[in-house]
Amino acid sequence: MLDKVETMQARMKHPVLVLPEAMKALLALGKAATADGLPAVTCYLVHLRASQINGCSFCVDMHAQELKNAGEDDKRIHTVAAWREAPWFTDAERVALALTEELTRLADRPEAVSDELWSEVARHYDEPARAALLLQIAQINVWNRLNAGIRQVAGVRWY
Repeated sequence: MLDKVETMQARMKHPVLVLPEAMKALLALGKAATADGLPAVTCYLVHLRASQINGCSFCVDMHAQELKNAGEDDKRIHTVAAWREAPWFTDAERVALALTEELTRLADRPEAVSDELWSEVARHYDEPARAALLLQIAQINVWNRLNAGIRQVAGVRWY
């Protein structure tokens, strides 16, 4: 089954390679979407969870590896999809993951982000960290949609 990756191909050259200014813009957004108070591991967790929801195998693979490279335990990485039932996440990480789910699944509820969740986000993150968290979630959703749209193959690096 692992040999299948050798026969799989993306539908086209990655859009950010076709339009290099888009790559510059997305990289600039990623760089700008950082703030003290928003740990890198939280960003990686958010990226992994959104990618799982969106079915972006390329990003699931990449962000799981980022977490591993950051020294995260396999049990945390393997249970991101079931974070509500797993005891290995902090309250702040849980809030970030809940916000990720609500913003990634906008059409699934009448209100994009509930007031209750927003209050919890504000309790755990100051305004710059909230801004960075929102931008991190938006950015990974853009990458997921690009990769899913062209069927970017997991494990095949194009950048």
